[in-house]
Amino acid sequence: MQGLMMDIPLTITSIMRHAERVHGAQEIVSVTRDNPRHRYTYADSFARTRQLANAMSDWDLASGDRIATLAWNDYRHFEAYYASACSGYVCHTINPRLFPEQIVYIINHAEDQYVFLDPDFWPLIEKVAPECTGVKGWVVMTTPEHMPETSLENVHCYETLMEGQSDQFDWPDIDENSACALCYTSGTTGNPKGVLYSHRSTVLHTYATLMPDSMNISSGDVILPIVPMFHVNAWGNPYACPVAGAKMVMPGNKMGDGPTLAALINEEGVTMSAGVPTVWLNLLAHLRSSGERVETLQRVVVGGSACPLSVMEEFDAYGVDTRHAWGMTEMSPLGTSNSSGARRHQFDSETFTNMRLNVGQPIYGVEVKITDDDNNELPWDGVAFGALKVRGPWICSSYFKLDGSSAHEEEGWFETGDVATIDPRGNVAITDRTKDVIKSGGEWISSIEVENCATGHPGVAEAAVIGRIHPKWGERPLLIVVKNESADVTSDELKSFLDGKIAKWWIPDDVQYIDEMPHTATGKIQKTKLRDIFEDYQFPA
Repeated sequence: MQGLMMDIPLTITSIMRHAERVHGAQEIVSVTRDNPRHRYTYADSFARTRQLANAMSDWDLASGDRIATLAWNDYRHFEAYYASACSGYVCHTINPRLFPEQIVYIINHAEDQYVFLDPDFWPLIEKVAPECTGVKGWVVMTTPEHMPETSLENVHCYETLMEGQSDQFDWPDIDENSACALCYTSGTTGNPKGVLYSHRSTVLHTYATLMPDSMNISSGDVILPIVPMFHVNAWGNPYACPVAGAKMVMPGNKMGDGPTLAALINEEGVTMSAGVPTVWLNLLAHLRSSGERVETLQRVVVGGSACPLSVMEEFDAYGVDTRHAWGMTEMSPLGTSNSSGARRHQFDSETFTNMRLNVGQPIYGVEVKITDDDNNELPWDGVAFGALKVRGPWICSSYFKLDGSSAHEEEGWFETGDVATIDPRGNVAITDRTKDVIKSGGEWISSIEVENCATGHPGVAEAAVIGRIHPKWGERPLLIVVKNESADVTSDELKSFLDGKIAKWWIPDDVQYIDEMPHTATGKIQKTKLRDIFEDYQFPA
């Protein structure tokens, strides 16, 4: 016997309708090139979204066609998100930090019909456009007076497209399993792979994002999504904030600028923000040098790579709770969240320090397990290390236009490429990437844990650990460091600093210093590049 409940599709369109009717007066604030502080409401936004949908309806497009964006976090990008997905098209967000050849590959592989882009990226597009022969038009997201001069054909001004368009539009009925968004992995090796999200998966992920032990977003919040809208849909914030009715503050191309972020937080009353560790390093450096505070900021969500303990402890001094989260492009991206800060009074200092370094417990909807090399499931005892696998309704079952992948070898599970332990309470600790794991004398060393400890030294700006060949132990860890400005820290001093904080045999045999750490397009340290740089390195005798 089935239940007697209404069968209402879970679609992005339903998010838009709810937000406009219930939270229409709430604000969206944006930093853009043509307006340093644009301000309007959800009602204004979705009226313009209908204007954009009317403009797009004049194009020769079919349901499921891909509409690309190459843009920062701002109100026009938000409008393009909803106009494309709710019209039955697929919003394909492209990371502008990728190499030009990767961007060409992604546009052509996705078969993008139109590309919306910020003026900042016009020089890039002018160079690669001749190689993107399937694109029918380029839409520059600005006003007529700020349009770039170009000899390219089929170049449109966003605001000119909007002129004269009706703000009424009859949205199509969409199957909840239809695709709504497409995002490609950053592709450190090989070509980037496409992850195709559905309306249903996105709505379910939105519910998970809102939960108290997740991002805990409510109508009383002011949210500053620093994580880019081209990076896994800004971790779901463009959908979660309208559902909750939270005010959104969009930093545009200033997402890495400490003074601008501090000003937005203080002037707009930001209560929660989300971003990768490098963003927080920039903000904290500015607060440290300026003496400013961020009184309204209550919590920050950190993801993308491991969050150094030093960042969490510095935020403690400002009364800000740091929530470490973990996920992937293939997971929409939410997988786990560490909300232990809300319970810190229950633990002594050492226990709390250890607890906050893991990435937390799986959010309801995400199942996790760890397996050994023979695919045997390992116990949740906080000791066993294994390959981390996940499954759930917002986790990809396969890649876009790719038949089969090693990550989907086990039926119904996705292998994340992370190595982890899970304790009896379900707390997940990511110890390494499978490809980055260091085996010394047959035993694993967690490069992430060593890096976290090393960045706790006041003279260290960034740290990475890679394994290098050792004649006796097979591999030993090499610590690579970028110093803070004017810092003078020796290798012996760093190794002494690590003594007692990690297992003695985990302490790197040597320390090497570089001026700048190589990063991927999403801000993660690029260890493949470090291994190339130190390919001929040999440990001192």
